[in-house]
Amino acid sequence: MIAIIQAEYLKYRRTFSRRLVTSGPLIFILMVLLQEIFIPDGFMKTWQLLLGQVYNWWSVVFIPIGTALFAALVQFQEKKAGDYQNLLIRNVSLPALWAAKVLVMVINTGLATAVLILTTFLSGLLIAKESIPWFKILAGGFMLWVSSLDLIPVQLWVAMKKGTVASVALGFIGLLAGILAAPKTYWIFVPWSRPIRLMCPIIGVHPNGIFLKPGDPLLKPSVILPGIASAIVSFAIFTILTAIWFNRKEVW
Repeated sequence: MIAIIQAEYLKYRRTFSRRLVTSGPLIFILMVLLQEIFIPDGFMKTWQLLLGQVYNWWSVVFIPIGTALFAALVQFQEKKAGDYQNLLIRNVSLPALWAAKVLVMVINTGLATAVLILTTFLSGLLIAKESIPWFKILAGGFMLWVSSLDLIPVQLWVAMKKGTVASVALGFIGLLAGILAAPKTYWIFVPWSRPIRLMCPIIGVHPNGIFLKPGDPLLKPSVILPGIASAIVSFAIFTILTAIWFNRKEVW
């Protein structure tokens, strides 16, 4: 299994999908820094403002669209490499191969989150004058990653079964569904809403981008553990189900 994961990881070392993973956070930070530069001097440039912009945008936009694009690129790379034909003539476990592809995407999205955390920290050192909110930076970034893991097997399955357009379309649908469901009581049942909802008590921002007032119900931290647990359980279930489908796939 380790050898399969290593082979999958090396396969995408110099591809556009790897560049997407590392450049995505940099684009978001650049956008925020440009905004901060043009904010009038009379406005306070704080860590809360920075995190509210970066982490909220990341959960709302990059997670659904970025995951969809990443899955589509992974599938496109496989088609260029022979659409699994070379692997089928070898003694390779198909469920293990699928799990390896999912885990490599998990590793790469974790790398993207690490880049996001680092660039957010460095940007804050340049513009914010307050003490560094280490918990919000680190815990917020970690929860963004973990709470979105279950999207990976779903998007990869759609990209393989229906193609790039379907994968990206699902990402856009997920974007809208996540924003609409996050403030509602049923948010936990909508995978795209979990990262958005968990950012509410951590960075104090409504899914619509407005800072929450003290006492707002969305600030209650009791949603964090259920959100993380449901994402992990969903990730395991979706990975197993899609691996079973991949193993039974007859046409390549």
